[in-house]
Parts: sequence; structure tokens; C-alpha cells
Amino acid sequence: MKIVIRMDDIAPGMDMGKFRRFKRILDEHGIKPLIGVVPDNEDPKLMAGDDDDVRIAQAAESGVKVSDREEGPFDIEDNKDEGFGSEKDAEFWRMVRSLQTEGWIIAMHGLHHKYTTKKGGLLPLNKQSEFAGIDLEEQIKMLRQGKKILESHGIATDFFMAPSHSYDKNTIRALLETGFRRITDGFGTKAYRRFDITFYPISYNKKSAVKNNSEGFTTFVVHTGTMTGDDFAYYEKLFSEKNVVSFNEWLSVEPVEASDFQGIKEYIMARVKYILVHKKF
Repeated sequence: MKIVIRMDDIAPGMDMGKFRRFKRILDEHGIKPLIGVVPDNEDPKLMAGDDDDVRIAQAAESGVKVSDREEGPFDIEDNKDEGFGSEKDAEFWRMVRSLQTEGWIIAMHGLHHKYTTKKGGLLPLNKQSEFAGIDLEEQIKMLRQGKKILESHGIATDFFMAPSHSYDKNTIRALLETGFRRITDGFGTKAYRRFDITFYPISYNKKSAVKNNSEGFTTFVVHTGTMTGDDFAYYEKLFSEKNVVSFNEWLSVEPVEASDFQGIKEYIMARVKYILVHKKF
């Protein structure tokens, strides 16, 4: 089983110390992931804070010197990033464009990453959503706005990553209407076609996936902002010992047609996982 990496919650103000630390591990192994970029973040949980005390504390937690966070090709330059938004977030957007040039795959991770419904949608891993339960025209409007923001920063993509993995049939219709053709979600070991969109499934169980020696791919979902030292150690070992490859290797494989029971199977699997995760002992 080949493993690819998806990184969620990439947004201005995120913990850059942890992000850079994980990027260094990826770079050491030549792995280029898929990253979900939030066009206009309104979720405070994704923000790391900007004051010096917070930055120093984050650097200590991640094992990265503050000076390391201020060096490299992604720092704010003296000139303004004209044509690509305000100077406040210019460093972030230059970084994203640089990563895309390096071969990292960019997905649009919702619009605001703000949960406004308690719907699980077609893949009910969670009971919260930015999209599921919203009417079609509003979802089209949201997707167009997000795409416009990314394009204003020089980022073009037809890949979508739903916050909390929650999307519904209106989301699918809205994605097709706004030019999106790929989604990172679902379960399975092959990319598959459904609703005229290609799905790249995520891992249902990481422990089982690591032990699986069959053909195919699976996606490990990573949130660098919440990673601990043990998490970094886990991925360093994983990258050294297992067949972890760049996401674009999967993109070169022809997707299969989904079975008639794909949606039912995924819905049941997601519900079971939700119950197991949230079960109170």
C-alpha cells in the first residue's frame, strides 16, 4: 500500500513553526503532499497568534528556533506583494505559490472554515459542516468566492477539500458548476469516479493501512497545528520505513468507476467510525 499525505488547515496565521518542522521532514524524504488552503479563514482555532511571547512559546514546543522561523524563502520582503492581496498575509501567499511551484498539490479547503450547520452530509465523520445542509445557490456562491480569492493570490486548482469531511449532493452540484473536478475524501484504495468527479480516498484506519501490503493508495490526514513531539517522531519513522510517496504519483493513475454501492458503503463506514470515536465508556 502506498501512502500519500494530505495536510489540512493551511491558512494565514497558522503555527508556522510546526508547519516548517513537518515540511523539513517531508523534504528530507522527497515527499510532496496535498495541502488544503483556506481562502478566507474565520476559524480562530486555526490561528496561532502573532505576538512575540506566543511565537517564542510555539517555537519551543515545536523544537524550532525563532530565528529559524524568520529565515528562508517565505519571509516578508521589503516590497509589497502587489496584485496578490494585502501585505499582512503576503508572506503566506508567497509561500503557497512557492509550494505549488515545487510540486505540492493545492486544494481549496472550504471558504471560511466556519461551521454553520450540524450536518454530516454524504460522509458523516462529523456532525458539523460549512457546506452540507446549505442550499445549492449559496454553495455555488461560496465556492466561487473561495476560488476568486485563491486566483487573486495566483493559485489555481480544481481540487476541493471539505472542512470536517462534510459535503452533500448540493456540494457536488456546486463543485461541478464552479469548475472543481477532484475531491480528497471517501474510503478505498483506488481513486474513483462518482458524480462526474474524481475522489481520492482518505485512510479509514491508519494502523491497518500501515500493515496493508496490497496494491493501491491511501491518504493520511495531517493537522500540523495540533501535532506533538510524538506525532513528529511517528511520521519521521513512517517516512523512513513505509512506502510514502508524493501525492502527484497517485494523480498519474487512472481512476476507476465507483460501484453502485460506493455511497452506501462509505456512509455506513463513516457512521460507524463516528460512533466509535465519540462513544463514551
